[in-house]
Amino acid sequence: MNNSNKCVFLDRDGVINKEIGDYVKRFEDFEILPHVRHGLKILTEAGYKLIIVTNQGGIAKGMYQREEMDKMHAYLSEELRVEGIKFDDIYFCPHHPEKGNCLCRKPESLMVEKAMSKHGINPKLSYFIGDKERDIVCGQGAGVAGILIEPNENWIPIVEKIILNQELPA
Repeated sequence: MNNSNKCVFLDRDGVINKEIGDYVKRFEDFEILPHVRHGLKILTEAGYKLIIVTNQGGIAKGMYQREEMDKMHAYLSEELRVEGIKFDDIYFCPHHPEKGNCLCRKPESLMVEKAMSKHGINPKLSYFIGDKERDIVCGQGAGVAGILIEPNENWIPIVEKIILNQELPA
């Protein structure tokens, strides 16, 4: 069942790790939210692919280096791997509108479209969980249902509804 074509796309800051009200610039500020392990375990066991799609405009602004972000992602992957959870991919946009235009920054859907093509994902069986309107717009632009949560919200009840194919919040 792990070779399924269904996926849950997840924003990073405020969904996977704690939103701190500013860019998460330092590894020391990267804190996995308490419910994330259990929520991702449920999705993994139900056969969903897991893909992070995140804007990281602080890189373009020179607030932190890609290496710092990579360190956060390596830590996240290792912490989850020991529990049998793995991300199928992590997509990030290092650009910021103040530093020029790009096609990948959310709310544009290019990162999700690339992931769907690479991993053979069916958008009709997939969801995008995000804490900003741009996350939802991004998912919808690729034909994926968006689920808006509050920053740092426990999204396990939403995951349970996804698994049971129940009505989800709009």
